[in-house]
Amino acid sequence: MFDRKRIKANAKRAFKANYWRCVIVAFIIVAVIGGGASSGRSSVQHSVNENETIMPYDLDKNGTIDFDELKACFNDMVREYGEATAITVAGTILGIIGMVATAGSLLTILVINPLSFGCSYFFSRNGDAPAELGDISRGFTPAWWNNVVTGFLSGLFLVLWAVLFFFPAFVKVYSYRLAPYIQAEHPEMHGTEAITLSRRMMNGHKWDAFVFDLSFIGWYILVGITAGIAGVLWVHPYKASADAELYRTLRDSYDAQA
Repeated sequence: MFDRKRIKANAKRAFKANYWRCVIVAFIIVAVIGGGASSGRSSVQHSVNENETIMPYDLDKNGTIDFDELKACFNDMVREYGEATAITVAGTILGIIGMVATAGSLLTILVINPLSFGCSYFFSRNGDAPAELGDISRGFTPAWWNNVVTGFLSGLFLVLWAVLFFFPAFVKVYSYRLAPYIQAEHPEMHGTEAITLSRRMMNGHKWDAFVFDLSFIGWYILVGITAGIAGVLWVHPYKASADAELYRTLRDSYDAQA
């Protein structure tokens, strides 16, 4: 039976027993893993801003390129420098943007995703006994490539679902939720095996997990009120511990039924 209060109580107990290590690993999750995409966007914007004398247009409010602005910019360059020069400059700028985006994607696939698996492993182990900071290296050993494949496929499948409809993608986020924990505990598994097992373990529990996440809204309001301080010192490590305990609960339930 899914007992949300028990899961959160166990998570809080494990978190308190290893407080500072949990705080450090949760900080890594938020600052490095959670900020990976945003740091990529800031790099792109910086590349564009460096060329303000030629390309004085900024990214839009969502951090994506406004193509109407780019078209207007290109027309200005044609008038000022001539078509050949404008094409060369525009191609160079777009090439830089493409290289930055590619580098960001590779960094996410090859480094950030395995690191997130290692952090998941840390919190999962911490439920049994105080885990060590070195446990986050689990994402890179002994089967780094399997972690890379699992992270890549999970992201790819979610993108493909999002292209179809928003709601199926939202559901699939919960279907694939346990894949990092499974892969970290079973590094011998291939990516599709960890994802498939996650889907099976989450079968009948996606709504429970959604309500579980909603139960932390009050804590995130506190994060906003305290300008993020409560997040660093309590909310983020507590939520990471609770997510790991959710995995452990569903894993044990699934094993018991097998």
